[in-house]
Amino acid sequence: MFDKFAFLNPKLHTAPIPEKGGMGVFAHEFVEKGERLMVWGGAIVDDEQLLRLPLVLRQHSVQVEEGLYLASVIPDDDADFINHCCDPNAGLQGQIVIVARRDIAPGEEVCFDYAMSDSNPYDEFDCECGAANCRRRVTGNDWMSPDLQERYKGYFSPYLQRRIERLQTAVAGNF
Repeated sequence: MFDKFAFLNPKLHTAPIPEKGGMGVFAHEFVEKGERLMVWGGAIVDDEQLLRLPLVLRQHSVQVEEGLYLASVIPDDDADFINHCCDPNAGLQGQIVIVARRDIAPGEEVCFDYAMSDSNPYDEFDCECGAANCRRRVTGNDWMSPDLQERYKGYFSPYLQRRIERLQTAVAGNF
């Protein structure tokens, strides 16, 4: 019935990235800061269900709440090919909308930092994004970094933003 379950801005397209071993999302027109880039779709699964998914679907899942994930229901949905970068040009707005954090030029890959959405080790990996500030390892605890909390303020998934606010309140209460 449907061949796509997600939205990809018409200014973007997917293309192979042989050096990364997969696909990526790229701008073919100028994109302004704040512009909606994509909206993910899929099925909501819990921790246990996520681990039972085939690897191809698990790799294209995103944590949207404590213990809940949005999992792709079809392989190769264009919006699923957004990659991680430690110096991203995109960020979250809510749980499933990706927006431009800054202007994006034609030809530029669209990336977001998985620290904005993930707090679970289900998708940890060695990072080779090439950014000057590359962390070299992406983990489910990256969101806890005060530097990242400041840099991505306003671009975290709501459940992570609530965690950050609780942590900051607890730290402020100890002084």
